[in-house]
Amino acid sequence: MKKYKNIIFDVGNVLLEYRPERMLQDYGLNENDAKRVCDELFNDSDDLWHIFDLATMTDEEIKNAYCKKHPNDAKAISFFMEHGEYMHIARADVWERVHTLKKCGYNIYLLSNYPESLFKKHTQYADFMKDIDGLMVSYMINITKPDLRIYEALCSKYSLDKSKSIFFDDRKENIIAARKFGIDAAEVISKEFLLNELDKLINEAK
Repeated sequence: MKKYKNIIFDVGNVLLEYRPERMLQDYGLNENDAKRVCDELFNDSDDLWHIFDLATMTDEEIKNAYCKKHPNDAKAISFFMEHGEYMHIARADVWERVHTLKKCGYNIYLLSNYPESLFKKHTQYADFMKDIDGLMVSYMINITKPDLRIYEALCSKYSLDKSKSIFFDDRKENIIAARKFGIDAAEVISKEFLLNELDKLINEAK
């Protein structure tokens, strides 16, 4: 017997695998330089990537701000910001489980932090998009996880029963927030862990 009715997924490192350092190495940087540029992008003192997710500045403004702060890495940063389609790889086995979950009668939702341009690049050819019943992405409302308001926005938009929902995310702070809001949540520590949890949900529906 199914415990849940709604399954909510984060996207990055859950439905997709991120490879930012490898992307920069493919561009031509050595391993150390790729790590440094990723640190400049994702651990910026002004939280530029967070602002990117919030969509309160344009892509061009964000790129220019990064390049101004790190002029020696401006070319690599520009490449990264303009070619986000190379940042991820598919998790086809996870997508197959999502499709099976949908056929089992679960409702499938997305709740993720993303700027609009990158979200579209990462999902336009993703099979799981055919199976979702709804989504709430940070750029849509200028709010990011773990702010409880984005969880509320998803549940309100689709009239979700929190007690019948489970959320999968790879970041502990987002899991804590989901539980605080009243949604069961599981921290995705590996793809293998996620596959095992999804198989359990599939078996519960049989």
